[in-house]
Amino acid sequence: MTSNPNKPTFNTDRSRLFKDRFAQFGITAGGVMVLIALLLIFFYLLYVVQPIFESAKVEKRNSFNVANAEQIVGLGVEEQTEVAFLLSQQGTVDFYSVQDGSFGKKLKTLNAELPSDTSSFANSAPFQGHYAFGLENGTVVLVAPKFLVTFPNNERKLTPRLDYPLGKMALEVDDQGAAIKRFAFSHYEDKTAVVALTEDKRVLFSSFVAEENMFTGEVEWVVERTELNIEGRVDELLISPDTTRTFVRSANQIYVYDTRYPSEVEQIQLLSANEENANLVSAQLLAGANSLMLANDNGEVSQWFEVNTDDGREYQKIRSFETAKQSKLNIFTEFYRRTFFTTSSNGELGVYYTTSEAKLWQGKVSEGEIKNFAIAPRSNAALILADNNLTVLEIHNEHPEVTWSALWQEVWYEGYPEPGYIWQSTSASDDFESKFSLVPISFGTLKAALYAMLFAVPIALSAAIYTAYFMSSELRKVVKPTVEIMEALPTVILGFLAGLWLAPLIEEHLPAIVGLLVLLPLGVLATALGWTKLPASIRHKIPEGSHSILLIPVVLLIGWFSFAMSETVELWMFDGNVRQYLTNELGMTFDQRNSLVVGIAMGFAVIPTIFSIAEDAVFSVPKHLSNGSLALGATQWQTLVRVVLLTASPGIFSAVMMGLGRAVGETMIVLMATGNTPIMDWSIFQGMRTLAANIAVEMPESEVGSSHYRILFLAAFVLFIFTFIFNTVAEFVRQQLREKYSSM
Repeated sequence: MTSNPNKPTFNTDRSRLFKDRFAQFGITAGGVMVLIALLLIFFYLLYVVQPIFESAKVEKRNSFNVANAEQIVGLGVEEQTEVAFLLSQQGTVDFYSVQDGSFGKKLKTLNAELPSDTSSFANSAPFQGHYAFGLENGTVVLVAPKFLVTFPNNERKLTPRLDYPLGKMALEVDDQGAAIKRFAFSHYEDKTAVVALTEDKRVLFSSFVAEENMFTGEVEWVVERTELNIEGRVDELLISPDTTRTFVRSANQIYVYDTRYPSEVEQIQLLSANEENANLVSAQLLAGANSLMLANDNGEVSQWFEVNTDDGREYQKIRSFETAKQSKLNIFTEFYRRTFFTTSSNGELGVYYTTSEAKLWQGKVSEGEIKNFAIAPRSNAALILADNNLTVLEIHNEHPEVTWSALWQEVWYEGYPEPGYIWQSTSASDDFESKFSLVPISFGTLKAALYAMLFAVPIALSAAIYTAYFMSSELRKVVKPTVEIMEALPTVILGFLAGLWLAPLIEEHLPAIVGLLVLLPLGVLATALGWTKLPASIRHKIPEGSHSILLIPVVLLIGWFSFAMSETVELWMFDGNVRQYLTNELGMTFDQRNSLVVGIAMGFAVIPTIFSIAEDAVFSVPKHLSNGSLALGATQWQTLVRVVLLTASPGIFSAVMMGLGRAVGETMIVLMATGNTPIMDWSIFQGMRTLAANIAVEMPESEVGSSHYRILFLAAFVLFIFTFIFNTVAEFVRQQLREKYSSM
């Protein structure tokens, strides 16, 4: 009986075919899953970022008729927009429910205890929440509508009440008793300031400071009054919340006074602030009270704030906004953000953000003139009084400060001498304005990667070429794994060493570090030249491919010499202090944690990546190519340059781009070794802040859903795009090189 010789072969072929198809399916599925994962990351980042670019929305919640609407002088709403309050000229405060289900229901009426008839009314900066009545006898009374929150039967209940920030005592603004016709005020800590226009046309600045009587324990008000010299009529009065600046609008001029010291009130500037062929119609202080907003009868609103000039700090026009072209235009500001609203005589409402120069929304919200307006504390709702109706508007305006221009162009922020790219996301102050320019941290990312690559690429590629082409196989078996195992070293360890050991070392021995960077290459070249001059009998005693061992004592000697001579060189060339020389003589700032530290530390992290890939690429060049070149009479160097490196160029380029991608995305080293200063300076002695480090530092402290939170995701998206572009370009160039030299 004969056996079938084809049967085992058939089974073997089926098994091999199954394995091949399974491997093909597994590799394809793995690739597809990677692409899906990348797409999911991409779209999730877009999902989180997208809301910051949504336009503002204003929607009408409801409205109700108000009796004696012409007597209403002030409006307000509590934080949860459940109860609104209306202040009348007679000193009464009516509280209404503005919740669905009980909208328009009057909850309570309280009377301010006023010692005289009212002659004027004013409100403080929105965040202070104070209102005041000017009286016929020259006094002013401050009131503050408040709400007591209780939870009977586990239900939230608001009980309106009327507080008196200064007690029920009236402040005597004019000691002559003339009626207060117009005024502005601010109650700041233990100080209250009032600037008032009296019936007999005098403008008085009065400062009231509470002092406790040491004998009776009673609080007494110490008052200082100064009469301001104003030429012409007085149309509007403003005072900053901290009482340091007072503004008087007289026709088209703005008088600016320094009222920091009440006994030494000084006019510091007179602004002719109207636009060409237009007249000023209203003025308001922006949140933070650093900016003055001025409206003209041609519909243009301009922003002014103090900047440094040759004559000191002066108010200058910074930017302007086109609004509704109405002759009667009023300005209202939010509690904390730099958003402002304009109301016009035809019922139009405009919403704008100053710093980003953005018109957020504009539309008609009433048929008649908007006579009064108030914004909610959380800026999510507003009240308007028009057509004898009180209307509640829902405002969706979560991220007004974010625009493409604010993120990527120079912005002129309050208090800064000029426009700039600034990242400063948080502060301890309530009137702080977040600054979200992505330019300095994107610049820092590229700067850190550049200095790391300048350090890593020459060393990594030189080592890879020598190891793969010149080094003996025995030595290569030791060197290659040793370098590659460096890649397993946690970058947090490198960052720790860079920040706490390397940075102080470079600061103390800067001449030695510079000497090493110069002397090491020269020492290696000098050693190589000296080696070629030695007799052949000596040179042949070193095995071929092991000459690099001779450089170890050379490197150690140069390192010792550089540090030994560091102090002497510093005394001889820099008067004993390199940092002082750099600052005073060269005008360069030296930060201990700087780009040089980052370049060296991150270079060590990148070197193993570049070395491993480049060494494999050079070593994988077919031997018959190099042997054929040598057989035709080319030298080893000619063969290396014209055959080996050209053939390995796709792999070498991939190695460099992989190293660049690693450097761009590095977090812990730049986090611990740069000082994290978001500045734009190419100096090697200054630090930077990168996108990755910025996300790591600020994400834990950001509020979920806030502008800060979403912009950090945008920074992650930008980093994602950076690496995607680098990898795409790398793959394209690699394919071009591969096609060009694949025929060799």
